[in-house]
Amino acid sequence: MMLRRNLLFVSIVLALLGLILSGCVSTKATMLIPGKEIAPISPDLVRIFTLESELDTLIYERIALIEATGSGEWTSQSGMYKAMRKKAASLGCNGILLPQISEPGAGAKVAGAFLGTGTQRKGQAVAIRVLGRKKEQP
Repeated sequence: MMLRRNLLFVSIVLALLGLILSGCVSTKATMLIPGKEIAPISPDLVRIFTLESELDTLIYERIALIEATGSGEWTSQSGMYKAMRKKAASLGCNGILLPQISEPGAGAKVAGAFLGTGTQRKGQAVAIRVLGRKKEQP
């Protein structure tokens, strides 16, 4: 009887752990400038640029491509942005450009729930390092 309870407890803990881990967003970066090392910064200092035209007055360099994935059921868009900002900050970047989040459709969510496979939310951004402002021409 005691063994059965322990197995049940372990099963519940593993199931909960699986749910928690599936709610996390995973990120990976592909460096555009190999070998370039920049000191990490706080994620709070990473600005999100939604249009490339916002960078017209800035001097910047593209450092990495960031990809983020997470469960469509357990993550949010804001969670995806937060994860991308955190990844960019770990690379020493103070901006991300054009974050694109691919949302699973309603049909995919229903099918994923019915089949027990779930759905994936995906996002891509370019991690940049803003170096300063361009000087205005007289």
